[in-house]
Amino acid sequence: MKVGAHVGSSGGLTTAFERAQLIGAETIQIFGAPPQQWRRRKIRDDECAAFKQQPVFIHGTYLINLATESPEQLEKSAEALAGDLRLASAIGAKGVIFHVGSHKGVGFKKVLPQIAKTLKKVLKDTPEDAWIILENSAGQGGSVGSKFEELGAIIDATGSERIKVCVDTEHAYAAGYDLADKKGCDAALRELDKTVGLDRLVAVHANDSKIALGGGVDRHDNIGDGHIGKKGFEVIMAHKAFRNVPFLLEVPGVEKQGPDKPNVDALKAIRKKVGAN
Repeated sequence: MKVGAHVGSSGGLTTAFERAQLIGAETIQIFGAPPQQWRRRKIRDDECAAFKQQPVFIHGTYLINLATESPEQLEKSAEALAGDLRLASAIGAKGVIFHVGSHKGVGFKKVLPQIAKTLKKVLKDTPEDAWIILENSAGQGGSVGSKFEELGAIIDATGSERIKVCVDTEHAYAAGYDLADKKGCDAALRELDKTVGLDRLVAVHANDSKIALGGGVDRHDNIGDGHIGKKGFEVIMAHKAFRNVPFLLEVPGVEKQGPDKPNVDALKAIRKKVGAN
């Protein structure tokens, strides 16, 4: 079980390694493009070569919405996802973790065919060595994937082994999955196995929750400061389903500057305590 974090890469992709080293991260997640923009930057060959030596994930731009009613936004979303997948292949990253989007209240079943059709096209147009990694949501605003069965339905409709899943602990907790309780965690992982398959679980976004169980809102907290708490993360990190899955922090940080050494150290200490080293 590797413990890492989302780190910035301003000033060049390889600056992410320096930031990761400062906080003790063993694996990293970066943005392949500015998270609030469609614009992409050109990546140098030497940056690609450096990244191929590291365990890396890319997080897709927040603008992606495969459930949108707008043809223009859907096209841009597909292009952004494809661009990040090509970057993932170029730098040897595992794949692209992204939020599927929001159906804005029309219902998941109505948007499922569009999501599957778009993903099939993206899969066809991108290198086969990069995974598409669906992230579960907290459930606010009609967001897709707050229930594991929705992620499973997307996978079934798309029919590709390249589609994997990332479980965000805060999103799951806010969506009603009590990962902080052993029975609740066991039940959640059984559901994930039944609807998605534990073999498709390739990453965990490790975030405590400012929101109470079932609150349905995406609000991350530092490890131990939220409703999941350090005891809850002991339950999570002790579960066999997570034993060989990398944990990536997306917390606000002690100084409100994002994932930091105190949070990395907190997860490492829990990992050692539960014997998940």
